[in-house]
Amino acid sequence: MREWLRILIATIFYYSGLVNLAHRWERRLGWRLIILNYHRATGGELDRQLLYLRRHYRILPLEAALEELYNGKSQAQKQCIRDRRLPLVLTFDDGYRDNYTYAFPLARQLKIPITIFLIPDYIDSGACFWWLAANSLVRHAQACEVTIDGITYHLGPHDHPESIREEQRTLAHAIDMRLRSAKSVKEREAFLARVREDLAVPPNLREEEAAQPVTWAEVKEMEESGWVTFGAHTLHHPVLAELEDPVEVRREIEECRGVLEQQLDHPVYTFAYPIGKPQHIGDEGLCAVKAVGYKWALTTIEGINTPSTDPYLLRRLPGDIDLHWLVMASELVGLLGIWSRLKRN
Repeated sequence: MREWLRILIATIFYYSGLVNLAHRWERRLGWRLIILNYHRATGGELDRQLLYLRRHYRILPLEAALEELYNGKSQAQKQCIRDRRLPLVLTFDDGYRDNYTYAFPLARQLKIPITIFLIPDYIDSGACFWWLAANSLVRHAQACEVTIDGITYHLGPHDHPESIREEQRTLAHAIDMRLRSAKSVKEREAFLARVREDLAVPPNLREEEAAQPVTWAEVKEMEESGWVTFGAHTLHHPVLAELEDPVEVRREIEECRGVLEQQLDHPVYTFAYPIGKPQHIGDEGLCAVKAVGYKWALTTIEGINTPSTDPYLLRRLPGDIDLHWLVMASELVGLLGIWSRLKRN
């Protein structure tokens, strides 16, 4: 569906009162919690989205919302007498710099809490996140060709620029798939170093500032504000289900918590699985999260949480900063869910 048509339909839904009617219906369905899953903060509609969400939802800190969902029904009932809006939590995965430069000032200005899930190794190193590396390496390659897994990719010079662009896209996809399927963090980093050398990428290349990781000083400043809390997202962001060694799976999950608790000087109880679908988590990942002392773990399985939701498989809905706020309003109450899902697919 064309974007302008989606916005038009969403506008009709909102100003006709259908969105408000859907809100009322949702409140009759019992205890429910929406958790939104953002990553980047800049370059979209985040400010307008947050203004809408603040008006129509009861935005809570993550841990407070989960305590209410699972343990605090009597307290929540008292709160709902005053505020009958559906509770909602805002989360950001990975810890991009623009979470600090843009999302944090918005949270402070609008007085709404957010939670950011951090990857300590990237904070320490300041390196480019591995899932951004494929496109970055190909974009800055100076080699004319490279061979990966027996396939040679030709990057120029070439008489047909479109052929080069297609070859670049194919190469970036091949690199990304190898990174995702790495059987250890060591294997992933060795492959990245080899590709960087084979492509003759200039040394000390850095992503734009907004795409770099936050620093520990920025983390502490955000937490001291009272509007930002933090959770764990593994030590190096591997795809847990792909790791061969169960010891490494546990180390990624347990040591991440240890580093965060040392830096923040308080316990960390929440965890977000990297990528976060069941095929990325694996049995070892799920067992390790339970074993090392987290109370709650968040997936990217789409859905709304109820008191019967497994606390180690909490659902989240995608937070898309490119969505017009009217489209998001209709999506959150289910009025545009089918059309938007088809668009994403």
